[in-house]
Amino acid sequence: MLSADIIKRVPKVLLHDHLDGGVRVATILELAHQQGYTALPFDNEPELTHWFHTAVQGSLEIYLETFAHTVGVMQTPEALQRVASECAQDLAADGVVYAEVRFAPEQHMQQGLSLEDIIENVLLGFQQGESAARSAGNTIRIGTLLDAMRMSDRSMEIAELVVKYRDKGVVGFDIAGKEDGFPPSEHIEAFDYLRRANAHYTIHAGEAYGLPSIWEAIQICGAERLGHGVRIVDDITVNADGSVTLGDLASYVRDRRIPLELCPKSNVDTHAAPSIAEHPIGLLRKLNFRVTVNTDNRLMSDTSMTYEMTELCKAFDYGLRDLEWLTINAMKSAFIPFDERLSIINSVIKPGYAKLKSEIESN
Repeated sequence: MLSADIIKRVPKVLLHDHLDGGVRVATILELAHQQGYTALPFDNEPELTHWFHTAVQGSLEIYLETFAHTVGVMQTPEALQRVASECAQDLAADGVVYAEVRFAPEQHMQQGLSLEDIIENVLLGFQQGESAARSAGNTIRIGTLLDAMRMSDRSMEIAELVVKYRDKGVVGFDIAGKEDGFPPSEHIEAFDYLRRANAHYTIHAGEAYGLPSIWEAIQICGAERLGHGVRIVDDITVNADGSVTLGDLASYVRDRRIPLELCPKSNVDTHAAPSIAEHPIGLLRKLNFRVTVNTDNRLMSDTSMTYEMTELCKAFDYGLRDLEWLTINAMKSAFIPFDERLSIINSVIKPGYAKLKSEIESN
């Protein structure tokens, strides 16, 4: 198996990471103290860390409840800048060279900030974090996705902001929140607008809700990527002789090379998968779906890209070739222009993996 040192050093690409799901616990405590936020379940780092890591177990609904506290302390310009900057630095320190980080602007208006204020402060924080990471010897590029909450009615407004800020660091749109009972087609006006504006978008689908969610996201709403999409495995049958039969929807997803933003540790936490070893990513990788590996919420799932890759190597005996395949899949699927994706693949990812392969062979 690959050593922890090698996995830590591989170039990584991350497409599905929530800004409010990766806040440092020490930062939450400091911001809560500064802002007079008193709703935290614990006021010390060890206990609060343990709570975030264990309170999420059981279902997507329980998992989402923890965000009230991270969002609760992300209501000022200074807090938004700090959290975004630390996010970029933390990802870069973990070997991530390109990341698309998403957040829902509408959730940060409790103290009177406008949607534009919120977006501009997050973008500024990412720029500050990229600069700080470079100073520490780690290069990262952050693309921002704006989330609309599927339970509210602001998706058209958020879609318009994606287009307004797409030359300033915003690369796409997403809808997030509870899947069951809140179908993406309720936001069809936003998706139609984005298509007409030649803007990119992904949709959370196939996590807590099954194949109908995936079908609707793709065929009704036109999703370019699937946020999670893990339940596509429900349309795949492994026969007694070991052969595999794909249903019409699974075949369509694979044939069209629709990227799956799989988040193994998070999927285990929300019971979308029983364990990493039993996660559908193993089968989907073998069947050559456009699989990508992601963190989802680094705080709540106590994870990182290094952790996700390490666990996949343990579970499926992956080597550098597999990790490189997954990383290039993700870079190909990013929402930045083709020439920029190609440049990162050829100048950063492939040379980085080649160097590590050479080190392993020389030893």
